Amino acid sequence: MKIDIITIFPNFFNEFLTTSKIKHAIEDGRVEINIHDLRDYTPLKGGKIDDTPYGGGAGMLMIFQPFYNILNKLRTKDSYTVLLSPQGRVYNQQIATQWSREIKHLILICGHYEGIDERVHHFIDEEISIGDYVLTGGEIPAMIIADSITRLLPGVINEASYIEDTHQQGLLKYPQYTKPMEYEGYRVPEVLLSGHHENIRKWRLYMSLKKTYIKRPDLIEKKVLNQEEQKILDQIKKELETK
Repeated sequence: MKIDIITIFPNFFNEFLTTSKIKHAIEDGRVEINIHDLRDYTPLKGGKIDDTPYGGGAGMLMIFQPFYNILNKLRTKDSYTVLLSPQGRVYNQQIATQWSREIKHLILICGHYEGIDERVHHFIDEEISIGDYVLTGGEIPAMIIADSITRLLPGVINEASYIEDTHQQGLLKYPQYTKPMEYEGYRVPEVLLSGHHENIRKWRLYMSLKKTYIKRPDLIEKKVLNQEEQKILDQIKKELETK
C-alpha cells in the first residue's frame, strides 16, 4: 500500500516514520509512506500557502493553487484522496479495516489555519474526522490513520494479534493478564489458569460484553449479537440489576 501525506510541517513525521512497526513495515516493503511539503507547490513567494478569505471573516485560509498542483501530480486511477477535517465522517476501526483491504493508494491532506479554499473539494473523495473536536492541524490525524491501517496490512503483525482487538469485532477487548500469577494478593482469574480452552473463550466473551455494556453501551446498540452473545448480555443485565 502507498500512503502520501500532504502537510506544511513535514518534520512532524520524522519520529513517526522511524519508530516501531511503521519503520519495520516500510523497511519490509509492506507500506510506502511519503511526506510532501505543500509549500514546495505554491506559486507565492516565501512558500506562502495562506491568504485572507473573500467576503471577510476571521483567520486565514489555505490557498487553492498548491493543492491543485500537488494533487494533479500525485493522483492516479488507484488513488483515494482524503481531507482530514472536523466536518468529516468519524474514523473508526471498520474504516481502517476496509481501507487496508481495498485501497491501493491513499492520499491524506492535512489542513491548517481557518480552513482551505473550497475548490480543493473537487479533488477529494472524502472528508474524515478523528473525533468531534478541533485540532490545530491534520498531522496527528494523518499519523493515526496511517498507523491504524499499516498494522492491518498483511505481514505487518500476526493476524491473531489484531483479530480480537478492541473495536475489531464491535466490542471492547476482554481483560488480559501476564506473569506473575499472583503478586501482593492480586491474582490472575482461575479460569485463565485452567487450560480449558472453551471455558476461557466463554469467559473472555462474557468479560468483553460486560466491559462494552458498561463503558460503551452505544457499541452494543450498533452490534448485531448472535444467540450466544445475546444470552450472555441478558445474564449480565440481570446481574447488574441485582447489585
